[in-house]
Amino acid sequence: MAAAIDLNSDVGESFGNWTLPDAQMLEVVSSANIACGFHAGDPITIRSTAATAAANGVAIGAHIGYRDLAGFGRRFIDYDLNELSADILYQLGALEAMAQAAGSKISYVKPHGALYNTIVTHQDQAKTVIDTIAEYNPKLPVLLLPGGYALEYARSQGLRGVAEAFADRAYNPDGSLVSRREEGAVLHDTDQVVENMLRLAQDGVLIARDGTRIETEAESICTHGDTQGSFQMAQAVREALTQAGIEIRSFAA
Repeated sequence: MAAAIDLNSDVGESFGNWTLPDAQMLEVVSSANIACGFHAGDPITIRSTAATAAANGVAIGAHIGYRDLAGFGRRFIDYDLNELSADILYQLGALEAMAQAAGSKISYVKPHGALYNTIVTHQDQAKTVIDTIAEYNPKLPVLLLPGGYALEYARSQGLRGVAEAFADRAYNPDGSLVSRREEGAVLHDTDQVVENMLRLAQDGVLIARDGTRIETEAESICTHGDTQGSFQMAQAVREALTQAGIEIRSFAA
């Protein structure tokens, strides 16, 4: 059984008149994946989210993504690799400024959406993402999907690759996430989610949608901030883990 585990969530994704209840989530999680303005988030949202995270002692992570506000960063882009690298560097610098203004800093990086899933297998984009993070700050951990190429490559380059599990997402038997285009990709049953995450923390096992047992490593659990009832779900997961004797602590602390 894990002695401690991290809870992370995607936050700072409000844009203009579209708002998400980040303040509540930042009272529950230990790490905050803050949007950097490319898939979501506007400057005032990002700045206020960074300030709230800092005030709550929550680790700030750069949630880098494709330049795709219309698609919320969930559509693949066949980037020129130099452009992808520059876009990542731009996002890291923008969030670093907001974090520093709040008296904090970027403590890790997590790719978002389509970029996150693409670099599980797309070697060129994975190398570009990891190499750019290393160019910016080789001491930054990178939060990634277990078993993917990006995690393997990050570790081979001397970066700290941190594996995570998703509380509110369904898994395929190979350990990949069920596409959001498919029915049942997002889980809404809090009791099921809590049971799954207790099993993960205690036994290192996830259950795929067909019942396959997936042995996995995970230092962090993600609940998406834009999932309906996400705050209540994250709170229930935290309470269950704490009651089981598992400390909630950021891997980046």
